[in-house]
Amino acid sequence: MLNYISKVLYVMDEKKTSLFLLIFTFLLTSVLEAVGIGLVGPFILLVTEPERIFSNFWLNWAYKQIGINSISQFISLLGLIIIVIFCVKAYLYYLSQASIYKFSFTQKGKLCARLLHAYLTAPYIFHLNRNSAVIIKNIATETEKFCQDCIIPLLRLTASLTVVFILVLLLAKANLVLVVGLFGILLLAFFLYYRAKEKIVRWGREGSEANAAMIQIINHGLGGLKETHIIGCQQYFEAQISKEAQRYATAASLFHTFQSLPRITVEAILITFLISFVAVSINFFEENTQNITAVLGVFAVASIRLIPSFSDVLRSVGQLQNNSYILDKLYLDLKEIDEEIKIGNRLDVAPDSIKSGLFSKELKLQPITFVDQVVLDKVTYRYPNVTENAINDISLTINKGQSIAFIGKSGAGKTTLVDVILGLLIPGSGDIQVDGVSIYNEVRSWQNLLGYIPQSIFLMDDTVEKNIAFGVPDNLIDSSKLNKAIKAAQLADVVDQLPDGIKTRVGERGIRLSGGQRQRIGIARALYHEREILVLDEATAALDNETESLVTEAIKSLAGTKTLIIIAHRLSTVEHCDQVYVLEKGRVVKSGSFQEVVLEKSLEI
Repeated sequence: MLNYISKVLYVMDEKKTSLFLLIFTFLLTSVLEAVGIGLVGPFILLVTEPERIFSNFWLNWAYKQIGINSISQFISLLGLIIIVIFCVKAYLYYLSQASIYKFSFTQKGKLCARLLHAYLTAPYIFHLNRNSAVIIKNIATETEKFCQDCIIPLLRLTASLTVVFILVLLLAKANLVLVVGLFGILLLAFFLYYRAKEKIVRWGREGSEANAAMIQIINHGLGGLKETHIIGCQQYFEAQISKEAQRYATAASLFHTFQSLPRITVEAILITFLISFVAVSINFFEENTQNITAVLGVFAVASIRLIPSFSDVLRSVGQLQNNSYILDKLYLDLKEIDEEIKIGNRLDVAPDSIKSGLFSKELKLQPITFVDQVVLDKVTYRYPNVTENAINDISLTINKGQSIAFIGKSGAGKTTLVDVILGLLIPGSGDIQVDGVSIYNEVRSWQNLLGYIPQSIFLMDDTVEKNIAFGVPDNLIDSSKLNKAIKAAQLADVVDQLPDGIKTRVGERGIRLSGGQRQRIGIARALYHEREILVLDEATAALDNETESLVTEAIKSLAGTKTLIIIAHRLSTVEHCDQVYVLEKGRVVKSGSFQEVVLEKSLEI
């Protein structure tokens, strides 16, 4: 349980003051409840035997101090005090429950923001092994379950255990033998419930995995909507989601049915035990009926709280076990991301020159500026758990304003090399320097110089304006920079033809635009953010010849004013480049001008 609590606290990443205040409220509520219930027995005895007032030191002292001459009025006053105690306790209990829910659901928003921040800032290598459906589910769904089924049960467990502990102490004072026997039977019930731990955990894992699978199936079915319609495979996705829905329903129904057992079991055990105790006491021990009545009065009132509290303990333990799978997922993801950020993509083989920059939090450097050239010096990279290098001992120089191209067959290492240049992957050896300064002294500053235009541009379901000024709040969008970027990307004619100009919504993933228009929005995006180096990764590969020529013209117009790094399969895309590098098995096997590399010797890509 301590390990469970430590994981919850790590995932919450919350200041502990509010937790301590909650626990203090639980304790105060439980003490008041115990005091109130503890006074019930003596009150019953006083009603049946008023003369006991004079035999009890404290009652006799109070009776004399108050100055009431009527014993019945004094007993009524004691009754009023008990009522006040119970009312105060009820109010504090209400406040504690309200605090539990407010605290827990506040964590939902905080945890969503923390997870999103963690996933967005996680090293690129982290996302290579993650499915986006799982990440979306973690942020949107699992945070809700964490709050409802981990934090709330844990706090309720704390509150209920406090109540049970205080009440057990009270009942022990009333009749120790009765409490020992009762406690032994309740422990037996708890033990039998605990034995089902593995089944409860398995039901939680099954439900969580089924939910993740359903989100993934929805992504697949709707993500390829055209293909789904044309092929006519709707029933395939429907059958898949029905299967997972049934899997979830089975796991959830088994768990929630099992959760109804604690209260039923505890009630049956308490009633059976109390009646048996009375029968045995009267027939075998010849206990005084009035004493038994007083003890039973205390037990009866205590049971009103003891039954739901002990039931809450069992139910909360069940919920915590059932959702331990969710807690582990969130905990391990946050822990892994934190560790990867600390150790720089988890590459222990990174050279010392890189490590010193990546790991130094105290190092305060000036932003990297690009005036002359970028130098790749014997750069090597290997993906985790792979035996061969993806790129091997690559050295080259990129001058400011130059256009260079990487060409080669699929699997030659072009995209990996570009990912290293972008600072997404940290090389195992070698270095990248800008005007003699390693980019690993300040990777973020280096990335501020870069604009990235992939084969498939990501577009939000928003306006052209918002997609070009990607990530910029509405009130900070610079219209002059926007118009300049649109013209430079040769997008002005397209914008003029749109029904609402730059305010036209592009649809989900830019579905209302052509491929060429989407690519030019990607170019305009890089230009709006005033990036000095543009990296184009197969930016025209998915376009037809006519559209490609339009995008290529837009790219050519940037030559000389921007430094261009281009990956391409089509040779026509790179014929204007100053330098062409041919990659094969992670190495540069040939370099030179387009004429030297391509025209003088036929090159198959």
